[in-house]
Amino acid sequence: MVASASPSAKMADGEKRRPSPANASTNGAQESEAAFLLQSGVSEMVRGALLRLLEARPEEPVAFLAAYFERLTQSGAEARADGGDPQRQLQWRLERAVWLLRLAPLSHRTAFNNNVSMAFDFLSAGGRRKKPGVNGKLYSELLTMFFRDRGASEDIVVPLLQKITCRDHEMVPFDIFRYGVLSSLVLLEFLAKAITLYEALDGGSGVADQRICLAVLSTLEEALHPSDVSSPVRYLEAGSKLGPDCLALAMDKALAERKASLTMKKEEFLKKASAIFVAKVKPVG
Repeated sequence: MVASASPSAKMADGEKRRPSPANASTNGAQESEAAFLLQSGVSEMVRGALLRLLEARPEEPVAFLAAYFERLTQSGAEARADGGDPQRQLQWRLERAVWLLRLAPLSHRTAFNNNVSMAFDFLSAGGRRKKPGVNGKLYSELLTMFFRDRGASEDIVVPLLQKITCRDHEMVPFDIFRYGVLSSLVLLEFLAKAITLYEALDGGSGVADQRICLAVLSTLEEALHPSDVSSPVRYLEAGSKLGPDCLALAMDKALAERKASLTMKKEEFLKKASAIFVAKVKPVG
């Protein structure tokens, strides 16, 4: 026969199970904090920011997050202020889409596709995904704003836009939209490499020997010549394979020619380099 617990033992056991005032206060505070984060939308916002960070994998994560939250704050304020103005709403959507494309790194295919898809959906119908695409006028404005945002010269940009944009009244499907964005990003990367090349040629003087510039451009064009190169990114990869030996040989050959030494400025070099790339881009029409 088992003896029943004494009243004092039962009271002691009850005291053990009963939460102390300190623990109850801590649990209540934690629940209150969690409820605040949930109700205010901060948890979802931070989660979204971290997902974008993992997708983009930027070189400076802290600066990326700072820019992300700054843009998020600005977007919310602008959306509230422009709620009744369709034109300003459209401008806000374009700016938001340009910002998304700036976060679309070519080096991470998944992040690139996600960002381009989000920009496309954002422009399709202001958040509704039932329309078949973006109209040609909006698509052209987006690419123009994107190049302007990156400081690209109009002389360089216009030839590419003429090949990848559509008529204003046409609906642009996602595959054309993606191709246009991809071609634009590759052109910018291509120009960055061309700038590096030119700066190696001018020695900091601001002008370079025309013979050497033309030889380097000719070598660059030959690197992009293979007929099996079908994607804009492939052209960028082909240009990256220009080795120092190949360039040095072309430069030595150019200097050996007995011609009057003229100069070429950076703007002319970049325009000729971009023309090499644009010539390889297939028109969408």
